[in-house]
Amino acid sequence: MSDHDQVKMTKMNYDVKRPKAENPLKVMDLSLRDGHQSLFATRGRTEDMIPVAELMDQVGFWAVETWGGATFDTMHRFLNEDPWERIRTLKRYFKKTPFSMLLRAQNLVGYRNYADDVANAFMDRSCENGMDIFRTFDALNDYRNFETVVPKIKEYGKHFQGCICYTLTEPRLGGEVYNLDYYVNKAKDLDAMGADSICIKDMAGLIAPYDAYAVVKAIKEAVKLPVHLHSHFTSGMSPLSHLKAIEAGVDIIDTVMTPYAYRTSHAAVEPMVMSLLGTNRDTGFDIHLLAQINEIFEKEVMPKYKHLLDDSKMSIIDINVLLHQTPGGMLSNLVNQLRDMDALDKIGEVYKELPRVRKDLGQIPLVTPTSQIVGIQTVNNVLFDTPEERYKMITGQVKDLCYGLYGKTAVPINPEVQKKALKGYDRGEEPITCRPAEVLEPEMEKAKAEIGDLAVDMDDLVLYAIYPVTGKKFLQWKYGKEEPPAAVKPITMQQVKKKDELLKKAKAGELVEKKKDAPAKGESLRTFNVFVDNDYFEVGVDEVGGSPILKYAQQIQLSGGLPAAAPAMPAAPAAAAPAPTPAAAPAAAEKKAEAAPAADTSGTPLAAPMPGMIVKYDKKEGDTVSAGETVVILEAMKMENALAAPASGTVKAIKYASGDSVAKGDVLCVIG
Repeated sequence: MSDHDQVKMTKMNYDVKRPKAENPLKVMDLSLRDGHQSLFATRGRTEDMIPVAELMDQVGFWAVETWGGATFDTMHRFLNEDPWERIRTLKRYFKKTPFSMLLRAQNLVGYRNYADDVANAFMDRSCENGMDIFRTFDALNDYRNFETVVPKIKEYGKHFQGCICYTLTEPRLGGEVYNLDYYVNKAKDLDAMGADSICIKDMAGLIAPYDAYAVVKAIKEAVKLPVHLHSHFTSGMSPLSHLKAIEAGVDIIDTVMTPYAYRTSHAAVEPMVMSLLGTNRDTGFDIHLLAQINEIFEKEVMPKYKHLLDDSKMSIIDINVLLHQTPGGMLSNLVNQLRDMDALDKIGEVYKELPRVRKDLGQIPLVTPTSQIVGIQTVNNVLFDTPEERYKMITGQVKDLCYGLYGKTAVPINPEVQKKALKGYDRGEEPITCRPAEVLEPEMEKAKAEIGDLAVDMDDLVLYAIYPVTGKKFLQWKYGKEEPPAAVKPITMQQVKKKDELLKKAKAGELVEKKKDAPAKGESLRTFNVFVDNDYFEVGVDEVGGSPILKYAQQIQLSGGLPAAAPAMPAAPAAAAPAPTPAAAPAAAEKKAEAAPAADTSGTPLAAPMPGMIVKYDKKEGDTVSAGETVVILEAMKMENALAAPASGTVKAIKYASGDSVAKGDVLCVIG
């Protein structure tokens, strides 16, 4: 390893205005995108980025990642924020630092390949709204999916960063598929496409230090472009891999501010800054400025999100990722999905099945959207397959993958799985070999006709074209057609402090405050025996102002239904106070019961096999269906599941509408 000498020691200088290093390491900050996406499901709000924006602009980052990935989806769906407005707002505070976004090539910021007209419109609006660097990747490393978006990046004079998704089939770099030659050849392909820089995108923290050295060194020898290493902390190796990559001559690395660091996120910037002081790769960053930014994050921002952090374990490292190679975001999705389905005990089986599904589907890298495609299909296999039959419930996205709509896989898809997935597939049973978007019909005019005047401008229209169900709901919130639910509204620091005070009291046993001075017992005190299940309590009742008059008692039916009146008890002595007004709850319950229409149970119910969101019903009430025919499309873990009719007959009752959320077991329709 005698050639690991790219880092040279220099005179130690702690001054903020120290001379620039010979070859300073460039750093991109991911706090405002991948940081919160990794740690708390991309729930970071624009208002919580503004307090640090101007200070972050002074650090000297090569770029800040502010957009793309899951932000576009999460903002409009869960935060009631316009994704386009985030770029425009933050641009007012970042005067000199370029903005970077994560672009899923022809997937854009969604979970499927979109038609070329949608891709062109999205790229126009992204460039015109102020995006500077487009970190472009394809989940299959199929660069044919770059052919529409890259010319747009070049047209606007923006920076095209081409990604190679880093994945393995062996515990370390090597094997027949993902070896050193694979990554070097991909780098050459990107160079030929006109990339301005190359990113090694290690989304699961799989790249080991000496493998990072080998890959970076080999790519830099093969092409003359700047090389950028993106590696999640998940396995705990990324800081070590960063240092070895620096020794190999890497030009740029990704880090986050300390409050957003580690776990399934990224390494913190501050340790790297201190590590490189006194070397020819010194970043030149001011550690005091970084500390000031962290202080704001810690006190003014992070408390709003700490309830979303995973505190289920002590370790900040997930060593299992080295065994099953599953990205952290995918893991949390799998756990949540199984928990919602009361099947968390199946997680071990899911881990065993996952590599089998990945192999069946062509050893695809596990990154959005392929991580979701493999993940939800794995869950389906574990929960719904039988020893006699595998792949009983195949998602729409797996069918699309088998058809070729996502591109070419690294190795061929299992032919038996492919044949089963494409049986009755609406586009045909023979997979395509061309660029996927070539078979996609234009979508923009159709979207415009569907959404009508609700889309006020092109930004609205593009949002709807990519996310028709949730996009329409957001536009209704945005323009006051519907009231946004409380769940999408931001919380304040005052609310956080109030909740913290309640938790503190609860932990101290002080949540129910005791009265300091209890009144003396009166002469009208009466004693009652109270039975709760098998527990017995003796309760003293002393009504203020006189003795109680007990007109009747109620026997509560714990199994459900309205309370039934019990036989009247002997009246107490004459009271000085009038009898209390009977409670309104039984009457309200009775009124509600009368108002609710009787459920139509005269038929075979189609129940949701998992929690999710209704995308659409393929059938309407009164339609005739055959057993096995698709009735409803249910989205779960961002993947679509076609739910088939359990019996032949007529659709008698549809219980939900497009955009509605449903729980496992909810009856979606009845077939009679």
